[in-house]
Amino acid sequence: MWEYSDKVKEHYKNPKNVGSIENADAIGEAGALACGDKLKIYLKIDNGVITDAKFQTFGCGSAVASSSILTEMIIGKTLEEVRKITNKDIANELDGLPPEKMHCSVMGHEALEDALKKYFGEDTQEEKKDNEKIVCNCFGVSEAEIIKAIKDGAKTLDDIKEANYAGGGCSRCIPNIKILLDKYAKKDTAISPVQFILKINKVLETNVAHELGKDSGGIELVNVEGKDVYVKLTGTCSSCKNATLTLKNFVEKQLREHVDEQINVIEVK
Repeated sequence: MWEYSDKVKEHYKNPKNVGSIENADAIGEAGALACGDKLKIYLKIDNGVITDAKFQTFGCGSAVASSSILTEMIIGKTLEEVRKITNKDIANELDGLPPEKMHCSVMGHEALEDALKKYFGEDTQEEKKDNEKIVCNCFGVSEAEIIKAIKDGAKTLDDIKEANYAGGGCSRCIPNIKILLDKYAKKDTAISPVQFILKINKVLETNVAHELGKDSGGIELVNVEGKDVYVKLTGTCSSCKNATLTLKNFVEKQLREHVDEQINVIEVK
């Protein structure tokens, strides 16, 4: 379960500046309904200052909150100041967003950028070659751009998202991004069994235990034999009727994503 700051909750429950502006000086859009989130932002500009901003959005609570806080951030600021705002600034203004929801702040930034480019008469889309394959439709990221990010050092999905946002929207492109990572990423040299166990334990302690602890549960690493990882659930998790689902759908998934895709998690009673 994701944790949201009080600011996110407030701007979701009571969003500011919802609506449209008649005769707006600039209108920007981002996202796509097919991906689950879409934003339209309206700007009123006078002597280089944004005097009013409103938005219309279709999406989750984080999308609403990001759009709401963005309008508050830009009203009263000069265009020069507004152009310096990043998606991280939007997330920080909300006192943070869960990693899985950072794409909502990206969408706000993209919509704002689209509006400003239209206002200044700049190109609103990057030109793509006719034969260039688009992998991430949410952010218009091509296969060539993802390959370049990988060759520049990206090794994980998180690295790709940080480089060009690919995979940060609807997630449908993630399987294709993984294929490109497998094909082009430089393979790490083989690690020792001890290093393998340490990596597993780190994921269990940082990614898994934190989430299970929210429900007074826990997990212990018992043994590792090849790709088989033996664990013991503790606390409330030890008697949970959904323990098998937790192990396969959460614990095993985390270990496969961050350590090795062939890991098999086995529960020890």
